[in-house]
Amino acid sequence: MKRIRIDKIKIDREKSRSQFSLTLIFAVLIFVVLLAAIAFATALVYLFSEIDLISGLNDELSLGTILICMIGFSIFFGATFSLLLAQIPLKPMNRFVRHMNALASGNFKARLRFRGTLSEHKLIKEIEQSVNKLAEELEKTEMLRSDFINNFSHEFKTPIVSIAGLARLLNQSDVSDEDRRRYLSAIEDESRRLATMATNILNLTKVESQSILTGVTEFNLSEQIRSSVLLFENKWERKELELSLDFDEHMINANEELLKEVWINLIDNAIKFSPKGGTLAISVTESKSCYGITVANTADEIPAEAKDSLFKKFYQVDKSHASEGNGIGLAIVSKIVELHKGTIEVGYSDGLVTFTVTLPRNL
Repeated sequence: MKRIRIDKIKIDREKSRSQFSLTLIFAVLIFVVLLAAIAFATALVYLFSEIDLISGLNDELSLGTILICMIGFSIFFGATFSLLLAQIPLKPMNRFVRHMNALASGNFKARLRFRGTLSEHKLIKEIEQSVNKLAEELEKTEMLRSDFINNFSHEFKTPIVSIAGLARLLNQSDVSDEDRRRYLSAIEDESRRLATMATNILNLTKVESQSILTGVTEFNLSEQIRSSVLLFENKWERKELELSLDFDEHMINANEELLKEVWINLIDNAIKFSPKGGTLAISVTESKSCYGITVANTADEIPAEAKDSLFKKFYQVDKSHASEGNGIGLAIVSKIVELHKGTIEVGYSDGLVTFTVTLPRNL
């Protein structure tokens, strides 16, 4: 932690130096303009006096004329020269404004490229990189959003069509009791699926609108994890998963309602992507300052290129959408962990994909 703080101080100092050097360049340009304007006006007035342009006037009038000429030439030349030189610092600024307007209009493919002498300055390069990174993230988010709308519309429509079809079959008079029970069971499953999708959307909206964590209380973390596991008893029994819970009793200060959403989403994910007869393992480690909660399941290793996008809303590793899910659960998890000033990491060990949440003991 101390090392991170020192590195941050060094980065801030480097940024301050870059900003100061850029300011110094502009200040020197202005100073040069002023000196050049005064020197040019003085030279013109001296030339006029030498060629006796003010001959015939008394000394008082000659001095006044000289002063007026100096002021007039200084203003005219200074304004002209300043207008020309101002194009140097204003060019990158105009380019920056045009690029931001392009982003604001929805052109997320636009990339900022500074040119000229100032483009080599460290601060200008940093602005260029930061803005282009922003554009890339906006482009990725827009693509994910479009995919999500298409996929979510399909996934939302499918259970509604199924429910309507099954209800129509139930309405027939010649339906046997066995078929009736089967249809009602399917309707119940599809209704639950719709409710889960709607709940995830509402939860994501809720946590995204929060910037400050409220409702912090002390509660039994171990008991909360156990109750979350029991919620999915039917699912992990159906898949015949080997269940391993490795933790003692731990108390934590956090928002109990939000934190339960973390375990529900992680456990649901672990069961969903585990093969039949696989392993679901949950462990909790404790240090002086934090807890580490790991949810692991049998699965293939997540590709490296997918890890960077895993916690972004609407993202799904399975591009075929053959498995359940809509790319919202892990985005909810990430935001809730962030609100609790914690971290979440993905790993792979001994055939198990691991999600490790690190939370401070006290907020």
